[in-house]
Amino acid sequence: MRDAAPQPLDGVLVADFGRVLAAPYATMLLADLGADVVKVERPGTGDETRAWGPPFVDGESTYYLSVNRGKRSLAADLTDPDDRPAVDALVARADVLVENFRPGTMERHGLGWDAVHALNPRLVYCSVTGFGAGAGAALPGYDLLVQAVGGLMSITGEDPEHPTKAGVALVDVLTGTHLVVGVLAALRAREATGEGQRVEVDLLSTLMSSLVNQGVAYTAGGAVPRAMGNRHPSIAPYEVLPTADRPMALAVGNDRQFAALCRGLEVPDLAAELRFATNTDRVAHVDELAEALTTRLRTRTARAWFDLLTPLGVPCGPVNDLPAAFALAEELGAGGRVVVGEGDDAVDVIADPIRLSRTSHDYRRRPPRLGEHTDEVRREMLSDPLDQDPVDQDPGVDGADHHDRSTP
Repeated sequence: MRDAAPQPLDGVLVADFGRVLAAPYATMLLADLGADVVKVERPGTGDETRAWGPPFVDGESTYYLSVNRGKRSLAADLTDPDDRPAVDALVARADVLVENFRPGTMERHGLGWDAVHALNPRLVYCSVTGFGAGAGAALPGYDLLVQAVGGLMSITGEDPEHPTKAGVALVDVLTGTHLVVGVLAALRAREATGEGQRVEVDLLSTLMSSLVNQGVAYTAGGAVPRAMGNRHPSIAPYEVLPTADRPMALAVGNDRQFAALCRGLEVPDLAAELRFATNTDRVAHVDELAEALTTRLRTRTARAWFDLLTPLGVPCGPVNDLPAAFALAEELGAGGRVVVGEGDDAVDVIADPIRLSRTSHDYRRRPPRLGEHTDEVRREMLSDPLDQDPVDQDPGVDGADHHDRSTP
């Protein structure tokens, strides 16, 4: 439920034309921080993810539920003259607009940057694409595709012959997070200038930035990283090894931690061996190191090793499934779940990871059902209309463009 204290983004109105994952994840974070997010959706079908299942909960896709809490849903067809007045009024009043259509689609609807900026100069206009608005504008922006062509899959998996994607649409999530940073920066700049600006992010650029050490190993060092399973190219032991019952991660980042690990495993002489004396030595002899550690780790369970090694300052932990991961988060008071909505309408979702010392999150609304707030939003937007002309419309727009199936 909504806390009595003011929220950081109270008073910020967001016109959300985003669908699928990157843009909706970003606008959900803005809603968590108090923004009033109005999700504009096609009547009858809405956001594609509403149908992306199983699993479903009471007929609602869990995919959709995962990134749409805190919003209101306005069902509106951008080609319908009966629907456009409310949409245009929303855009005229909004502080932020978010869209992730193919480049050029919003322009064909009279909702491109130039038209909207002329109408509402204070608006922060945000576009999410797969490959930018240049030569890659026509390419479909699917997360799997970007992981492949952007190099992430080449460094993920057991070996170069078996490239592997991340277990979630990680690039979409990273792109949505970067979009929020851009929105907040543009809102801050508006305080000084009084004028909004365009914020553009794309999946490929976000992935390239997120390659961090692996990317700069190539750009600055000329090295071409390869898939190496759960190992780290520059640190050892930093991988997943077997125990008596299940795999366990060891994240030993320095010589002190390695010495503590060897004491805990009751093989203190291992740390003194020349081949394992420094991190550089351990990386050079990683196969031998893994074999020596595995011999000891197989004598106890992962939990037993976790309980023994953690007090010694050794970063380690079992490979949990999701039930165990959520149980750990609850035990530690870090992250976890939050219930949005009330009674039979409540939905159990994942909490926002951002913590603020003076304000709390806005969890007042469950993910909206399609068109749930259409009448409410229309009344609000069309009452006391702004003394402005509606956004220019292109009467020749093909209705299919509004629902472009490309996903960033």
